[in-house]
Amino acid sequence: MDTLVMYMLAGAGILVSWFVNKQKTMMALKKAWKAFEGILPQFITVLFLVAVVLAVLDTETVSQLLGKGSGFIGVFIASVVGAITLIPGFVAFPAAAALLQNGAGATQMAAFISSLMMVGIVTLPMEIQYFGKRTAIFRNVFAWLFSFIVAYFVGWVVSV
Repeated sequence: MDTLVMYMLAGAGILVSWFVNKQKTMMALKKAWKAFEGILPQFITVLFLVAVVLAVLDTETVSQLLGKGSGFIGVFIASVVGAITLIPGFVAFPAAAALLQNGAGATQMAAFISSLMMVGIVTLPMEIQYFGKRTAIFRNVFAWLFSFIVAYFVGWVVSV
């Protein structure tokens, strides 16, 4: 229902924009389409990988590894995977939603998303180049530790 409302609001906004200035609206729609074309290959790739993982791992296995009952080990696994994964947020959130629907826990997915967004193991060499070794490692370690705080906070909020 919320999605339908958002689509209707977006459509109404486009219509208002169209009546105000057709040229700017067309230019904005063309830019949006170009951005969509740029995002689509990454989005499809990650959705394909999530689909393969969910096809290989049944809901019981996902629940065992990343479910509510997996405890700290599940949170740790999710945060490590998030820290070493380099995917954009607009792809990570649907992937996490799919995992949640297949038995993953909210705390574990919060650890995955927060470490994905805040920790950059793959980008660490570039970060070292720009900020220096000490600062880059310091930032990543504290961001990773903070991702656990975020995860447990989200788990607490969801359980209340």
